[in-house]
Amino acid sequence: MADNIEEAVASAIEDAPPRNFRETVDLAINLRDLDLNDPSNRVDESVVLPSGTGQETNIVVFAEGETAVRAEDVADDVLGGDDLEDLGDDDDAAKDLADETDFFIAEASLMQDIGRYLGTVLGPRGKMPTPLQPDDDVVETVNRMKNTVQLRSRDRRTFHTRVGAEDMSAEEIASNIDVIVRRLHANLEKGPLNVDSIYVKTTMGPSVEVA
Repeated sequence: MADNIEEAVASAIEDAPPRNFRETVDLAINLRDLDLNDPSNRVDESVVLPSGTGQETNIVVFAEGETAVRAEDVADDVLGGDDLEDLGDDDDAAKDLADETDFFIAEASLMQDIGRYLGTVLGPRGKMPTPLQPDDDVVETVNRMKNTVQLRSRDRRTFHTRVGAEDMSAEEIASNIDVIVRRLHANLEKGPLNVDSIYVKTTMGPSVEVA
């Protein structure tokens, strides 16, 4: 299957008309034979891409003390307990932060306050933070999240995820797609039988079937 994926990616990139911006490469996944009204059947997975996303990933860390200091070198922003209270009082600022941020990471000790102040904003967007345990390395966690994408179907049979950028090699993007497909096959109720079709495309280019 890996060869088929690489051929599809190469075709999608070659067939895309030139644009004056750097296009992402996206995957469209179509599911079948799943009752997606049942939340337990929905896809909601974080996947680390072996070749990276090819794009900037905006990560915000909620932390205090030494963890906050270390996070400042790698995260896009670091917020503490006082910031949480401020965001809890400013719904528009909280929504803007949620929409502009790809992933949140938070010290486990702050998770209760995050739920209290930001749960109604982050929860529906599927952006509740990844808890950082006391023994976890915040720098390592942030760097891993920079290469992570979220697979989230919600109640729709078709959903999309980013798998790279047009200036990455077809082999690199294919390796990312292969990891995603394997994860889907492993976690869906009927494995490959729950996947109807998968297409790859650049932002503005034509779709090419992968599987």
